[in-house]
This record gives sequence, C-alpha cells and structure tokens, in this order.
Amino acid sequence: MSAATQHAAPAGPTGTRLKGSLFRAELLRFRSRRFIQVLLGLSVLGWLGAIGIGLVLFDHPTDADYAAAQREYDLAIVGEEEWREQCTADAEQSGQPVVDVCGPPLAVEDFLQVQPFDLASAAEAGAMGFAAAAAVLAFLVGATWIGAEWSTRSIVALLFWVPDRLAVMAAKIGVLALAAAGIGAVAQAAWLVMAWVLDSAAGSGRELPDGFWGELLAAQGRAVLLTVLVALIGFGLANLTRNTGAALGIAFVYFAILEGALGAFLGLAAQRWSLTVNTVALVVPGGTRIYDYSADYTVEPPSYLVTNLHGGLVVSAYVAVIVGVGVWLFARRDLH
Repeated sequence: MSAATQHAAPAGPTGTRLKGSLFRAELLRFRSRRFIQVLLGLSVLGWLGAIGIGLVLFDHPTDADYAAAQREYDLAIVGEEEWREQCTADAEQSGQPVVDVCGPPLAVEDFLQVQPFDLASAAEAGAMGFAAAAAVLAFLVGATWIGAEWSTRSIVALLFWVPDRLAVMAAKIGVLALAAAGIGAVAQAAWLVMAWVLDSAAGSGRELPDGFWGELLAAQGRAVLLTVLVALIGFGLANLTRNTGAALGIAFVYFAILEGALGAFLGLAAQRWSLTVNTVALVVPGGTRIYDYSADYTVEPPSYLVTNLHGGLVVSAYVAVIVGVGVWLFARRDLH
C-alpha cells in the first residue's frame, strides 16, 4: 500500500511577496491611526475656516472707499516723495536696486480699508503659508507614526512576523514619505482652490504677469518636497528617542533656543546652515538672503544668498543624519 506524496508547504512568503504585503500592512496601519485621522480632520476644518475668514476680509471697494483712500494718500504723499528721493540716492550710491531698498512707491490702493483679493500678489505668500502649515502637520504625523509604535511596543511584535529590521524600517519610511507627499500636494491644491474662491468672490481683476503659473507651480513643487523632508525629520527624532513627546520637545528647544544662540555667537556662519533658514530658502522663489547686522556697515550689512538648491541640500543632509542614525540604532540595539 503506497502513501500519497505530499509536497511540503512553503515556509513563508517569498521575498517579493513579503515586501509587498509588509508595505500594504504598514499603509493600512497608517490609515488606521486615530490621531493621524484627527490631525487631518482638523486641518480640513482649518482650511474651511480660512476660506470663511478670507471671504469676510476681502471685498470690492466702493466709490466712497476710494474717496477716503485718496484723501489719506494726498496727506501722505508729500513726506513719501521726500523720503523716496533720499532713499533712491542712497540706493544708487550703494549700487543696490531701488525697488529692493526702498520698496514700491505708494498708491491710492495702499490706503483702502476694504481690499479686493489680488491673486498676483497673494499667490506666492499663500503657497508659502500653506507650505508651512503642511510641514508642521507632516512633522506631527511623522513623529506620532513611529512614536505610537514605540509606546505600544507594536514595532517589537512586528519583528516576529518580519525579522528583517531594515525591511520594517524601510516600509515605514516609504509609507510616511508617500503620505507626506500627499499631504503637501493636497495642501497646495487646497490653496489654489481657496485662491479661486476668493478671486471669484472678491477678485481685483488685475491681469496676471508673464510666467506667473510657472513660478507658482515650481514653488509649490518645492513645498511638497519640504513637507516630505520635515515629516522624515519628525519620524527620525521620534525613532531616536522612542517617544513622540520627546521629539516635539527637541524640536521646540532647537527652534526656540539653540538656533538663536548659535546665530548670536556665530552670525552668518550659523544662519546659513540652520534648519529654519534653509527650509525657507528651499521654497521661496530664488532663495532667501540673510544679513549680518553685527558687522560694521554704512548702507547695507553684509549678506549671503541661500539659494533653493543650497536649502534643499542642507535640509536633506539633516534628514539623512537624523533618519540614518535612527535606522542604524534600530538595526543594532536591543529593543526590549
């Protein structure tokens, strides 16, 4: 009597299936995080509130509004002309552009108490504001994403299913980067929708300058990149400390104390490598210029232009160090 031959069941999923199932599992865990859902919900409510405030603040000025603005303009223009002549002479003497030193000349519209929404002048500032909000949200999401894993010890339990620690960490980082990119893109799309609503309801009707959309979309693309990088910084800090609150505390100490202290002692040498300056330089069109007001100068203090590329490389270096050290320690140290 012969026994039927039975093939041994595979010990586990293949490497490709394991990676795919791990990533899908991490994506599901991310979507199921209640605190992350609350943060995203509050962000949507904040966006709706911002639209409501904008609709209250902006409106089409009436003839009476223009008449009142004209009277205030007539009172201010005499002193303005004298100041502008002196400012123009100083700017030309120092070889600086007059617009950069003195700013644009006064106009009647500057004295309007009721202002229409001007898309051309507000688009960049709005995109930067939404970039900052998305970056803060992404930092919180990144920190709580791994911090909650440490607080519940679920990351240790996960290693019983996937013993490869680097694969586990790569899946978590990949899910976070994908989610942060989505947050950044949705935030910038939300600003465009908000700007369209305000422009439709109370727009100035001013024609947009040439290259407007190209510059705006490029800045928004860099804002999405910033959102991803800041999310990874939050993730890295929480992974290093194994605690969400500790990551938030480190961020507060750095921005509130350490950066200011280093800037006071080292001046431009510290500012050009600081995280705050380089995050701003990454998203602002053309970068940002920093000044050394502690130096001796006659017209303008010494300055340094932090370009978009410089800002992106420096912030990426911060991310590489913080996340890299955390991953290295995760792969080597005892987790119990």
